[in-house]
Amino acid sequence: MMNASKREFYVIIERDEDGYYVGEVPQLTACYSQGETIDELMTNIKEVIELCLEAESDEPIPEFVGIQKVVI
Repeated sequence: MMNASKREFYVIIERDEDGYYVGEVPQLTACYSQGETIDELMTNIKEVIELCLEAESDEPIPEFVGIQKVVI
């Protein structure tokens, strides 16, 4: 049976030069994926998050604070 408690992660999404959506989870080391659509990206990133959680099972997960925009 799967873990009943849900965990929330934030995904930073960018669009690359080929039009693919690239997502990264800043709380988890090297946790990123891509997809042709945002829906595909989100399906892929969920699988990657599960793999990253297994790999980092003993590591504390930092709290995600937020994103700030800086204009220079």
